[in-house]
Amino acid sequence: MTYVLLLVGFVLLIKGADYFVEGASGIARLLRVPPILIGLTIVAFGTSSPEATVSIIAALEGSAGVAVGNVVGSNIFNITLVVGAAAFLYPLRVQSDSIKREIPFTLLASVVLLILMSDVALQGFGGNMITRADGLIFLLFFSIFMYYVIDNGLKSRKEGVDNSAPMNIRWGKNIFITLIGLAAIIVGGQFVVDNGTKIAYSLGMSETLVGLTIIAIGTSLPELVTSITAALKKQSEIAIGNIIGSNIFNILFVLGASSVISPLSVSGEVMTDVVFMIILTIVLLVFARTGYKIGKIEGIVLTIAYIVYLVYIIMRN
Repeated sequence: MTYVLLLVGFVLLIKGADYFVEGASGIARLLRVPPILIGLTIVAFGTSSPEATVSIIAALEGSAGVAVGNVVGSNIFNITLVVGAAAFLYPLRVQSDSIKREIPFTLLASVVLLILMSDVALQGFGGNMITRADGLIFLLFFSIFMYYVIDNGLKSRKEGVDNSAPMNIRWGKNIFITLIGLAAIIVGGQFVVDNGTKIAYSLGMSETLVGLTIIAIGTSLPELVTSITAALKKQSEIAIGNIIGSNIFNILFVLGASSVISPLSVSGEVMTDVVFMIILTIVLLVFARTGYKIGKIEGIVLTIAYIVYLVYIIMRN
């Protein structure tokens, strides 16, 4: 029954994120928000809403391993398997200046995460923690990022894009869909955290390992579906922009909000995972700036990297 409820939770998360993105995008179009702003905020953040819900609920329930492992595991999954699968289906061209700047911003966020959680290495005593003060720093960085995104989005109005909403888009329908999606995400997140933790204990797995694997993969499915769909439609900017935006959101907002709610203890194993996440982000940056595209070969390399990582974290448990 626990496994069934976990599966139900994942289904609710995925469908909830889908409805949330659809409804919120409709509202944004009614408000005549520029399309680029919709892509960099609503799509990226909507697909990251499962991670946000799961980590915040985990923080409230004192499951720090699940909260931190979910974010780090999801980001690694996004950079490797999601980008890899999308690039294998259709080469992802990185031409937009905004995307080129967002990848370094993701790298900066990852490095800041490593520094703020390295209390033992930097202070020589105590334990590694993401404190409430650290969480506020993350949220400050997130505010700066949002200002940058909104400013760029509003400048796109000068490009002469018609932002008028089609007549078939209605306020009531989109508000209803958005609320239904949000409710499904919250309920699904509760199911995933509760039942994922039970499975961890029953199999002798640590909370961190479950967060890095089962929960991270499950909550990253919206990113996987969105990016693969975008790749098949040859929408490279959406495919990779969704991943980069989601990873920034995961570190700065999800971990920031979670640690402000309850300080998160960090196991030594996660430090290695964060270093691996930083290396992968650098690799992605190199791929993106070398020929300005991520092709099939790079996609295969990233996919293999995830398989190797998955085997490693399972073996070390």
